[in-house]
Amino acid sequence: MTELANVGVVGMAVMGSNLARNLAHKGHRVAIYNRTAAKTDAVMAEHGSDGDFRPAHELADFVASLERPRRIIIMVQAGGGTDATIDALVPLLEEGDIVVDGGNAFYEDTRRREARLRELGLHFVGAGISGGEVGALEGPSIMPGGSRESYEALGPILESISAQVDGEPCCTYIGTDGAGHFVKMIHNGIEYADMQFIGEAFQLLKGLGLTYPEMADVFAAWNTGDLDSYLIEITSEVLRKVDAATGRPLVEVIVDAAGMKGTGTWTVQSALNLGTPVNTIAEAVFARAISSAPELRAAAQRALTGPAGVIEAADRDAFIEQIRQALWASKVVAYAQGLDEIRMAGAEYGWDINIGDVAGIWRDGCIIRARLLERIRSEYAANNLVTLLEAPSIAEGLTGAQEGGERSSRPPSRRGSPCRASPRRSPTTTRPAPRD
Repeated sequence: MTELANVGVVGMAVMGSNLARNLAHKGHRVAIYNRTAAKTDAVMAEHGSDGDFRPAHELADFVASLERPRRIIIMVQAGGGTDATIDALVPLLEEGDIVVDGGNAFYEDTRRREARLRELGLHFVGAGISGGEVGALEGPSIMPGGSRESYEALGPILESISAQVDGEPCCTYIGTDGAGHFVKMIHNGIEYADMQFIGEAFQLLKGLGLTYPEMADVFAAWNTGDLDSYLIEITSEVLRKVDAATGRPLVEVIVDAAGMKGTGTWTVQSALNLGTPVNTIAEAVFARAISSAPELRAAAQRALTGPAGVIEAADRDAFIEQIRQALWASKVVAYAQGLDEIRMAGAEYGWDINIGDVAGIWRDGCIIRARLLERIRSEYAANNLVTLLEAPSIAEGLTGAQEGGERSSRPPSRRGSPCRASPRRSPTTTRPAPRD
């Protein structure tokens, strides 16, 4: 008799199919199902040789192909799509079975769903999964909530497919009900702030007169030190790219508008409800909002004339170093504010979240992975911290960077502001929504 699958994935869009393939690569027997059977067939036709898949065209057959307790990961559109999938699954499940929502759900929705399924004797796990399509296939950072009992059955599977750092999985139990999706929400809020700071550093370097290749070299050099991170690395790479269609630098033909999936907004709204300040994240969310408001921007640009945006510095290298220091300090503050919000939410909802463990699973597989996170994890492990800003090595670093932050925000001589809004462009390349 054929062994039953030990895990199943519902939803065969790119994220779901890549996650199923990752599971198969790690030796799991994977049941797969999609509401549209043609997508399941397409995955089998293209990737059926990746491992041991058990495709199903009917949801009942999918559920029947799973061993008990059933472990089912839902990778469908957040909101109504998730509720509809849960409603279809529940009559087919038995007490002790586990349903995992791997999408970007709002944590209050996860708390509602967890409470409902708990009353039915089922486990519901809201699992934040970061790393986008590549991470889903090669190893994401995973932030699962739910009951500890569910993690005992599910955790080893999730840990096996997560990113690994020095043999440690970038996956850990976060806390009950909505804790996992809350932490993923904060991850995305920090990501927004991080990207905003990098954009502002870029504007300062541009105002200083650096060419794109020179800026790429600066970011590449920064990536060898304490700013070492995925976002700094790809900034350097993007600054070297040339648009094939026009021959112009790629950054000049990408539309200057950034979309949002809701998690950054939720981070700010939740912070207001909790009474915890996340002003750096909030400003980044507002910056994205204004970037995507072309009518508002065009009206302001017609009415107002901005300064030239040129910075003059007696010592250009020294000023670049001050920008680096300010960028590092800003990133630290964003992490501190995001982690403060997690701490406050943990107290509010009784989640008992280990902040050091959160930093540990963000070290790889996710968008904000950075060298800084190892220091953050170590500081929380060694000290009873109320806020990251009081950690000894962090406080020391901020003291040293403070002068750079002050000087880069008020350069000794400048003509205009480096943050002047540029006219709307007619791009040949569009920016995809961020994979957060």
